[in-house]
Amino acid sequence: MTEQNGGKLLVACLQALGAKHSFGVPGESYLAVLDALHDTAGALDFTLCRNEGGAAFMAAAYGKLTGTPGICFVTRGPGATNASIGVHTAMQDSAPMILFVGQVGTDMKGREAFQEIDYRAYFGTVAKWVTEIDDADRIPEIVARAWTTANSGRPGPVVIALPEDMLTDMTAAPALIGPVSVEEAAPSTASVQTTISMISKAERPVILYGGCNWTQEGSSALQSFAEANNIPVVSVFRYQDQFDNHSPCFCGEAGVGMPPTVRKLLAESDLLLAVNNRFGENSTDGYTLFSLPKTKQTLIHVHSSDRELGKIYVPDLAVHAGPNAFAKALAQKTVKGQWADWRARARSEFEAGLEAPDQPSPVDMGKVITFLQKRLPGDAILCNGAGNFAIWPNKFFMFGSDQRLLAPQSGAMGYGLPAAIAAKVAEPGRTVVCFAGDGDFQMNCQELGSAMQAGAQPIILILNNGTYGTIRMHQERTYPERVSGTSLENPDFVRLAQSYGFHAEYVGSTAEFEPAFERAMASVTGAVLELNISAEALTPRQSLSEMRAAAKENSA
Repeated sequence: MTEQNGGKLLVACLQALGAKHSFGVPGESYLAVLDALHDTAGALDFTLCRNEGGAAFMAAAYGKLTGTPGICFVTRGPGATNASIGVHTAMQDSAPMILFVGQVGTDMKGREAFQEIDYRAYFGTVAKWVTEIDDADRIPEIVARAWTTANSGRPGPVVIALPEDMLTDMTAAPALIGPVSVEEAAPSTASVQTTISMISKAERPVILYGGCNWTQEGSSALQSFAEANNIPVVSVFRYQDQFDNHSPCFCGEAGVGMPPTVRKLLAESDLLLAVNNRFGENSTDGYTLFSLPKTKQTLIHVHSSDRELGKIYVPDLAVHAGPNAFAKALAQKTVKGQWADWRARARSEFEAGLEAPDQPSPVDMGKVITFLQKRLPGDAILCNGAGNFAIWPNKFFMFGSDQRLLAPQSGAMGYGLPAAIAAKVAEPGRTVVCFAGDGDFQMNCQELGSAMQAGAQPIILILNNGTYGTIRMHQERTYPERVSGTSLENPDFVRLAQSYGFHAEYVGSTAEFEPAFERAMASVTGAVLELNISAEALTPRQSLSEMRAAAKENSA
């Protein structure tokens, strides 16, 4: 058979598995891979990034959006450590991703060679699987396993180290033929029937769902079941986009800043049908919402990974099944219950919570969100990193069945812009809007260059309030009037964005936002709108001054 080097075989295997895009920063440790990617433009594209952290965020977001592994290439040592933030984010998001890391040559290993790291040790606790390919002949085997591992069970990131000499070794190993297909685990007939029986005995049932590996068919099936049987539905942190928020059964998100009405709904429930969620800290209010290890509620936990069942809470019924297969089986059933008023009350409280008071700010984000709710297309993609600003797209925007949210469960600042770029790479025809705080934006603002070069330019809203808002909020509540390490002196964001080829404007008042956004929508080179936000508007329902006064009164 014809021989080729390990780099070319690796790229051929990725193409066979169905990879269409990759993200990364170049390094001499994987030149053979870069050389192979020279010949795959239009089939397996490489998006050149400015920092490995941004590249890894893009791969994590791509995996979350598409349901197929986001591919990232970085060099050894500093490149890998920079990229670790994206690996951690993909793990907490349960998003499929494969990070390929150039490694020192096999003859150098174990000597603390230049930029050498033991990747199994370094990534062992933040990745689903970490391995190294020392023999070019094994590339097809290990890459296929990585793809399957990233996609199956609870999806997550895989890290593969690529020794430099292995990539240049010649091999006659054949490339993979066709993608790896893993059928989603289906629930047994008995488990579905038991679920129905347990729900029928409840008085206040709630469905709590999570995870990124929902299909449109699976989400629609869950919605059909909930609506047919009047059961309230709550999403875990930053996964509300996987269920139509306009459904009369959707009752909010259990996450950071959990609304009191959502907490009350979950606390008062007597049966919890948990589908595809991992019971993270945020959706359990720091593990205080439900008693440990056995909840007072009857608990039915459904997950595609058996390792999630019983990991935190002991379920009354554990169902090892994929969310879509389970939802489709459930949708064929009906339950007789007397909880219609329970569901209606929860929905009414959720809708009331969407109404924000006037904000003490030149640009009122409550009014901005109201406009965007009406203006954005039905398939828009919203992205954000971390900070108090994220409450606006996360708590006040209602996602339709075809709209998506890319936001990190890990609470990683700087995620929003790379995620928005990845979304434009994957779905160039869709409207992508990134919400970013001024501090959050500057974590990865250099990726504007990646967007410009790739022609993947979203609309970016910079909520500029001159402070690290989340930390300032906690600071004022704990140490009122003692501002330390949270004030920001910022560059001219408009000129910065223009230097990267974006349309850019400063929006000084609420009245200026609507026409500015229309110009942003019309721009063929993306847009950056810098919004004049007052630090007084740190939270939607309590100003900075009110926060400070309350803290001083409590400490008196």
